[in-house]
Order: sequence, then structure tokens, then C-alpha cells
Amino acid sequence: MSLTQFWFIVIAVLWTGFFVLEGFDFGVGLLHGVLGRDEAGRRAAVNTIGPLWDGNEVWLIVAGAAMFAAFPGWYATMFSAFYLALVLLLLALIVRGISFEYRGKVASARWRRSWDGLMSGGSLVAPLLIGVALGDLLHGLPIDKAQEYTGSFWDLLQPYGIYTGVTLVALCVLHGSTFLGLKTSGALRDRASTLARRAAPVAGLLVLGFAIWTHVNSGKGVLPNPVEIAAVLAVFAATWLATDRMAGWAFATTTVAMALTVLSLFTELYPKVMVSSTSPAYSLTIGNTASGSYTLKVMTIVVVIFLPVVLLYQAWTYYVFRQRISPGDFQPPKLLRGQPTPNAGKPAQ
Repeated sequence: MSLTQFWFIVIAVLWTGFFVLEGFDFGVGLLHGVLGRDEAGRRAAVNTIGPLWDGNEVWLIVAGAAMFAAFPGWYATMFSAFYLALVLLLLALIVRGISFEYRGKVASARWRRSWDGLMSGGSLVAPLLIGVALGDLLHGLPIDKAQEYTGSFWDLLQPYGIYTGVTLVALCVLHGSTFLGLKTSGALRDRASTLARRAAPVAGLLVLGFAIWTHVNSGKGVLPNPVEIAAVLAVFAATWLATDRMAGWAFATTTVAMALTVLSLFTELYPKVMVSSTSPAYSLTIGNTASGSYTLKVMTIVVVIFLPVVLLYQAWTYYVFRQRISPGDFQPPKLLRGQPTPNAGKPAQ
């Protein structure tokens, strides 16, 4: 295996890790207002990802940095083509991150509803835009001989790219609902499990369509990719496991489904990294966009040393915050009979 092949695999793994970890974050962000029927329920849902979401989001930064260092030609063309979309993505991620911190700063229902809406909106827009971008890599974009994007923003909105984004959003909803079924208790857990049972068949059909369309786009023969077959089977397995209220196994299968869906796109893309719709000869590959051998060698040493440390630290974080969360933990304290209210004796304002 050459270093360029190794780094293509590393980048595929980083994008996969981002969607596996941040995918349930996006799902919880989308669903917290739907499944949390009151403030206590919404707070419980948000607190399941409170200690985790910012660490999960780092995988996106690392994936982009790895592309920049290992395949600067790919990075330059892709990020130039998606410039406006990336600005919208950053706005969605910023608004979503701020909403976690600010929704509880003011004791106002209207204030919290506003931030809840922004959290849900950011959690929808982010995976949709990233999915469109990843889908466009395989479908093809107008790229000339100099590896420069020659289209406009509207050329990014290809049917396959949009379908990829919708599929990833559906998987995020399923992934988030199984995560809430695993991390919460009581009525919130019941509602999350019910939603998972309803979302799984829809996500399964979308993944099936994605697998077929992806294989057709790749032009790699008639036989389907085993990764795509496994992704479809994993989604439909989640339907059965969610029905049987096996929360841990249901979450495991949605994790596998998300991982294999993203990986299937990269396996069909290889050895290209961006397909040119202008001419197949202008497509970007791991060979014509890679850094020099010395750079790749240094990067390989760094990733071999530090990636296991990062994985161990993140696994430890998940272990520390493994307990279930109940909406009852966020209910206001009940007053005993005869006990004065906290505002007793204060003048009305």
C-alpha cells in the first residue's frame, strides 16, 4: 500500500468517524423539541449530548486538515467550489453550538423556543450540506484541466448530491433516536424508541436507493459493492432491534449503517477524489492531488502516534458520561405543604 492510498483511507475513516459521532448529535438536535414535550424533557435530551458534541465536531476539522495536508489539490478545488456552501455550513455549526450554551441563560419560554429552533435548524442544515458536498464528489462537477471549478453555486445542487444529503439527514434522525433510547429513561425513552421504529424503514429505503444510485454513478460494473449491501442490511436490522426495545443493539446497528453508508461513497469514488463532469481526463485522483512523499511520511508518523491517544481519550469521555438521563432530573423542586414559595414576601413586579 502506498502512502497516498493510506491517506485516502485515513480521510475516509475521519469522515466516517465524524458522521458516526456527530450523526447522533445532529439527530438529538433535530429531535429534542419533538420528543421533549416539556422543558424538562428538552433539557434531558440536550444534556445527553452536552458533554460530547464539541469533541465530536472536532472530527470535521481534522478531516478537513488531513485533506489540506495530504491532498492539497483536492482541498483547493473542493473548498473553492463549495465556498458559499461552506460559509452556510459554518453559520449552521456556529448557531447550533451557541444554542447549547445560550438556551438556558434567560428564564423565558420565548427565549428558549428561539434557541431550540436554531438548534434544530443548524442540526438539519449541517448534515444536509455536507451530504450534498460528498455526493457531488462522485456525481461530478465542472472542473477544467487546471483543476479549477468552473461552475456556479447552483451547479452544486445536483440531484444525486441532494439525495445523499437527505439520506444522511434521515440516518441522523434514526441514529439520534436510538441514542436517546439508549441514554434516557421514562416517557422520553419510550417516545424515542417509537420514533426509531417509524424512522428505520424510511431510512432503510433511502439507503437502498442511495446504494443503487451510488453504484450506478461509479460505473464499476453490475455487481453491487459489499459495503453498500451491508449498509442496507444494517438499517433494516435497526428496525427489528428498535421494535424489540434492544436499545444498545439498535444504536450499534445505526452506527454500523451510518459508517457503511459514508464508506460506500468513498469506496466507489476511489481512486478519484473529485469527478469532473467536463471531461473524465480532468478528474482529480489521489495521484495528481497528493503532497510529496516526505510530507506524507511525516504525517503518517504523527497520525500513528497521536490518533490512538485521541481515540482513547474520547472513549474515556464516553465512559464517564455513560449514565442514563431522566427528565425528572430537570423538574423544578416540589414545595412541601406550608413551605413558603421562593418569592414569598417580595413585591410583585
